[in-house]
Amino acid sequence: MITHRPKSPRNLRLSAPPRVVVPLAVAALLLSCTQIKPLPILGQIPQFDLISSTGQPFDSRTLDGHIWIADFIYTTCDGPCPMMSHQMRGIQSSTESTPAVRLVSFTVDPKHDTPEALARYSKFFKADNSRWYFLTGDIARLNDLGLNAFKLNGVNGDLSHSTRFVLVDGRRHIRGFYLSSDDDFPKRLLHDIRQLQAERS
Repeated sequence: MITHRPKSPRNLRLSAPPRVVVPLAVAALLLSCTQIKPLPILGQIPQFDLISSTGQPFDSRTLDGHIWIADFIYTTCDGPCPMMSHQMRGIQSSTESTPAVRLVSFTVDPKHDTPEALARYSKFFKADNSRWYFLTGDIARLNDLGLNAFKLNGVNGDLSHSTRFVLVDGRRHIRGFYLSSDDDFPKRLLHDIRQLQAERS
């Protein structure tokens, strides 16, 4: 008479069919493939030449390959500009660990905002001149950028301007607009900067 010894738990594990494990592995693979939705492309900034607060020509090719944030202000503004520049200073501080991120403030008052005036303004807000640029120049060029490229405001002497910030990627694509009066805008902006950095990696 032949008797069959019961299989040990070890043998049972080895001989168990793999079909229970397969669905779990597939589920894990699908989860690992889940991607965050890319930020939309909302416009294209053309190449431009202006003058920086140092008095030197500024070629926008300096920004190529860098993520950057732009706004429009003027130095004698007693309205939203000081708060916007304070917020930009906060963005500068929050991105210190990623120095490749650039900040660009365009004046809407090129008649009065000379490089010297912008340099004083820059110093007041403790701008890092290697990362945060203040730009002036030809009013027609600034008007074209503000109105047609950034889709924010014209630069025509009336000093009216948008209070939005603009996120631009390394190919000069607009990837986001952020209203400075929104309480959560710095958090959303920093989140989107990180997402753009992940896109490039």
